[in-house]
Amino acid sequence: MPALWITLTVLLALAIVIWRLRLGLYAAFGSGRATADLTIGPFRIRLTPDKETKKTAGEPKKTGKPKKEPKDLVEAAKKVPKPTLADIRDAVETLWPASKKALRRTRRGIRIQPLRLAVTLGGAEDPAAAAELYGGLHALIWTGMPALEQLLVIPDPAIHLGIDFDAAKTRAEGELGLSIRLGTLIAVGAQLALPAIGWLRRYFKRKQRQQPPRPDTTDSKAAGPHAA
Repeated sequence: MPALWITLTVLLALAIVIWRLRLGLYAAFGSGRATADLTIGPFRIRLTPDKETKKTAGEPKKTGKPKKEPKDLVEAAKKVPKPTLADIRDAVETLWPASKKALRRTRRGIRIQPLRLAVTLGGAEDPAAAAELYGGLHALIWTGMPALEQLLVIPDPAIHLGIDFDAAKTRAEGELGLSIRLGTLIAVGAQLALPAIGWLRRYFKRKQRQQPPRPDTTDSKAAGPHAA
C-alpha cells in the first residue's frame, strides 16, 4: 500500500506539472519571408528557418545528397484559399460564442506579446471589393480588440490596416508572440473543436464550389482517333 500511494502521488505531481507546462509560439513575417519558434517550458525549437540565414558567405559546398529544407510559411500560406469578408463574418459568428465561453473559464490564462501587425490591402484589381473588405476588417478590429483584451493579456497591441488602390497584391508584416499553459490549451481546444471543424468544412466546400470546373479531356482523347 505505501508503494501504491507513492506511485499515485508521483503521477499526480507529474500530471500537475504537465498541466501547468507553459507553451509559447513566436512568429515574424514580412518582405517575403517568415520565421517561427516554438517554446516548450525552457526549451526552444525553430520551426521555420529564416531564408537569409540558410547560406553563409564563403561556406564550402557540401557534397552528397542535399537535405530537404522545411517549407517556408509564406509558400504554405499561398496554397490556402483566401477568405472573403463573408467567410470572416461566418467564422466570427461561429467561433466567437464558444471562444468567449472558453476564455472566460481560463481567467486570462493566455498572453499575447508582442502583437504587431501591419496589413495593406491591394485594391488595383477590384477597388470596390477591397474597400468593402477594408471597412469590414476595420470594424472587426475596433469592436473585437476591446473584447479580446478583457479575456486575454495583450499588453501594447499595435495593429495598422491600410489600403492601396495602386497595388494588386496585399502586403502584410508583423510579429506575434503567444504564451499559454498546456492545460489551458486543452480546455480551450476542447471547447472550440466542434465549432471549428464545422466552419472549416463549410469554408472548403464553398471554395471548391467557387473553383472553375476542370476541362474534361477524356472524351476528346477517346474521339480523337475516330474523328477522321
